[in-house]
Amino acid sequence: MDKKTLVIGASTNKSRYANIAINRLVSNNIPTVAIGLRPGEVAGVQIETEKIPFEDIHTVTLYLGPPRQEEYYDYIISLNPQRVIFNPGTENPGFFQLLKEKDIEVEVACTLILLSTKQY
Repeated sequence: MDKKTLVIGASTNKSRYANIAINRLVSNNIPTVAIGLRPGEVAGVQIETEKIPFEDIHTVTLYLGPPRQEEYYDYIISLNPQRVIFNPGTENPGFFQLLKEKDIEVEVACTLILLSTKQY
């Protein structure tokens, strides 16, 4: 099954982990979409600046710190993903609880490590 992934906090800056994650997702043939502050493209993936109602999102992987996540709570929940990955530095116990109440799996992990160890 495809694990279509939404990267939130995407960046065209090659030194950013979100950028590296998009490249690795694409190279692992995982359908990928992205939202960031500025439009652009990474590995053929368009970075959107609006909360697009993407369909069939399996995983949301976050590259936003907790203070910036709040504006995305309702949006992420509305996508009804199977899981949300909180990468290092994005841990947010308040959001964990909201997701769990909606039966959305919370995973505190590094997307890059999950991909490199075939645990994604």
